[in-house]
Amino acid sequence: MQLTVNGGEAIEVSDAVFDRPYVEDLVHQVVVAYMAGARSGTKAQKTRAEVVGGKAKPWKQKGTGRARAGTTRGPIWRGGGRAFAAKPRNFEQKVNRKMFRGAMQTILSELRRQDRINVIQSLEIAEPKTKVLLNAVDFNAKERTLIIVSEVNDNLFLAARNLPHVHVVEAYAVDPVSLVGAERVVVTADAVNKLQEWLA
Repeated sequence: MQLTVNGGEAIEVSDAVFDRPYVEDLVHQVVVAYMAGARSGTKAQKTRAEVVGGKAKPWKQKGTGRARAGTTRGPIWRGGGRAFAAKPRNFEQKVNRKMFRGAMQTILSELRRQDRINVIQSLEIAEPKTKVLLNAVDFNAKERTLIIVSEVNDNLFLAARNLPHVHVVEAYAVDPVSLVGAERVVVTADAVNKLQEWLA
């Protein structure tokens, strides 16, 4: 199949990458796994056995008029340990290479069908200014826009840094969450070739 480049030209692209049927379950599983893998999992709390203190019985068993207590470090005490303390854990979910590539192909194909992907011939920014980038690429800066290029140079990075809804990424670093969250995807012709080499 072909993708139309801004300017009227057309480039040949792989049907496997840009014309794959949409599989919602696959996309959902890969997106959830990718977001889970980004979690640090470093939350840690102390149990009653780990909290300092509480060795001695705070008062005698009988005769005080207060409830029985054997420690001041139980879960119901201020400064005590947690009943079900959170511990560091790994949230990573296994997704094999075939599933990941399939999900990426599905997302790119759906973006093409919804006309949310724009292919441009190249993106050369002469100086690191936001105005130059806005003049070079026709897009709405208020939309969540993902710009995919074959290689990010300093001028492009600095020009896009001031736009809160615009994210620039190299072709090999594209992830499913960024693609799904983008309202508009702008990709250069070289980046399309790299995506096909990676995903085909």
